[in-house]
Amino acid sequence: MNKILVTGASGQIGSELVPALRAKYSDENVIAGWRRKPLTDEVAVGGPSVHIDVTNRAEVEKVVKSIKPDYIYHLSSILSASAELNRQAAYAVNFEGVFNVLEAAVANKTARVVIPSSIGAFGPETPRIAPNDTIQKPTGLYGISKVFGELMGNYYYSATGVDVRGVRLPGIISWKVEPAAGTTDYAVAIFYGAILECRYTCYLGPDTRLPMMYMPDAVNSLIGVAEADLGDSRHRADFNVNAVSFTPSELAAVIKKRMPEFEMTYEVDPLRQAIADSWPDALDDSVAREEWGWSPQFELATMVEDMFTNLTKKLKG
Repeated sequence: MNKILVTGASGQIGSELVPALRAKYSDENVIAGWRRKPLTDEVAVGGPSVHIDVTNRAEVEKVVKSIKPDYIYHLSSILSASAELNRQAAYAVNFEGVFNVLEAAVANKTARVVIPSSIGAFGPETPRIAPNDTIQKPTGLYGISKVFGELMGNYYYSATGVDVRGVRLPGIISWKVEPAAGTTDYAVAIFYGAILECRYTCYLGPDTRLPMMYMPDAVNSLIGVAEADLGDSRHRADFNVNAVSFTPSELAAVIKKRMPEFEMTYEVDPLRQAIADSWPDALDDSVAREEWGWSPQFELATMVEDMFTNLTKKLKG
């Protein structure tokens, strides 16, 4: 039975990945690692947890040595807009944290490390439909850190034998965790605005097309790449995964069909708009589909319906 450590378990993805892993591997074998943000109730009471500051190498090594995980899902990260506002913290978490976790994995013979990448790893010179292997050159610190994670993952696999894997995730939409400071988080916040106030003011322009993914698909992509038989594939830490692409106005139109009284306005945030404009419209995920059978389950309409159903229950009981 695999023992698994998840860093960043209190974040958006960790809060849903941990329960999914516990359902698969049993509660006691999945340890939720957290630092400042408290764990959700579901994660906190569902199994063991441990405090881990990924910027502290000694603490990382101590935790990994104590747990002796077979797999590590390294989710700790400072997101795009926040990284631009606090470069020092972003460097410590997004760069040093990756190095510390990989070094601890080597020292303790961890079999596999999963480090999610992102559409942030691409830049304005990337084709609008981004191939798996293409020019990246991101313009933001968050994106640069994701390229760093991909390159380090591929390096550690070839140099040390630790099997490091990852997928480039689109923007993630979830009803369980409140929206944060990510550039794509408007696609979560819009549902809170619709359900609570029948309106939302979007910080991205109406025609800003970005690739998106519903959380259940994101969780499945991470578990899928971790468990896949990759054989001698030349890809490890850099698989594109795609689900659906839309603009704020297109999402608003689907919501308005369900809630005719909903109104959308726009007040563009120059920082997040510039980040979004540097990212591709969609990801070509044919490599992941061919090499390990990736396939998403949710389209835009089914995602919107599921978000409304679950978030309404959460907010209004």
